[in-house]
Amino acid sequence: MAVYTEVSLAEAAPLLQSLGLGQLQHIAACSGGIENTNYFVDTDQGRYVLTLFERLTFEQLPFYLHLMKHLAQNGIPVPAPHAAPGSGGDIVHMLKGKPAAVVDRLQGRSELAPTVAHCAAVGDMLARMHLAGSDYPRQQANLRALPWWNETVPVVLPYLEPDQARLMQSELAYQNHVAASSSYRALPRGPVHADLFRDNVMFEEAGDSLRLTGFFDFYFAGWDSWLFDIGVALNDWCVDLSTGAQDMARTQAFLGAYQAVRPLIAQERSLLPAMLRAGALRFWLSRLWDQHLPREAALLQAHDPGHFEQVLRQRVNHASRVPV
Repeated sequence: MAVYTEVSLAEAAPLLQSLGLGQLQHIAACSGGIENTNYFVDTDQGRYVLTLFERLTFEQLPFYLHLMKHLAQNGIPVPAPHAAPGSGGDIVHMLKGKPAAVVDRLQGRSELAPTVAHCAAVGDMLARMHLAGSDYPRQQANLRALPWWNETVPVVLPYLEPDQARLMQSELAYQNHVAASSSYRALPRGPVHADLFRDNVMFEEAGDSLRLTGFFDFYFAGWDSWLFDIGVALNDWCVDLSTGAQDMARTQAFLGAYQAVRPLIAQERSLLPAMLRAGALRFWLSRLWDQHLPREAALLQAHDPGHFEQVLRQRVNHASRVPV
């Protein structure tokens, strides 16, 4: 986890009160996330998450927060942001000189060892989220897409072994080639989560009953192909964490559930292997960047970049194994 800006109970309490959320009783740093500062905050009225944004600006944030509000209003279980009463709906606030937001805390827990049933539930809800976001009026590019890869690869190359550098440069060239194709330009697009990992989804389970209670952490969201969003999710939910190899049963469950809601078009079926590689490259690159060019934080646990190097190698070597 990361805490870049330390916030005390006394410092956070006035914001919660101004939002009409009651008297703050407890505040604790969240155990996940490396981009922003997150706290669980409990008041006498409910449980919430307080986020201070360390990179995103006041101008950028409305895209993310209003997307969450739009999805919540359209039946997708996401944490809705809170506005101050009488503020005209302003959901971007300021705390300790940083942009901040307060959202509802979801019920349930993350599942770090997902079964076929968990993957099917995520595939189903991701398709519903894509359709629900299709009429969202705001647009903002995915800030960690191909332009960022092209800028960042030269920065991390000096830290790589020769074999790693060859893989990185080869994959970047391949992704630029794919992005220039007519098939890529035909992919359906809209708002994407772009970071739908196991720790960004919550479930409640009772006996044989499984309920997905929410998607959260939309602060890597942006306008991109829905297929890229699928690739990112498959690379986390449907792989063996020790080797990066694809788990076929979980992959089939995810894709089957997704396509029962929104069938993939021909270009998506043909480019799914490429987008799986794209998702692996994106997170290998960002984790290398976080590892070698870290920001100062009171608490910071950077993720291992080697995992997504493994995933990328698996996706390059076994592209034909992807079922659609």
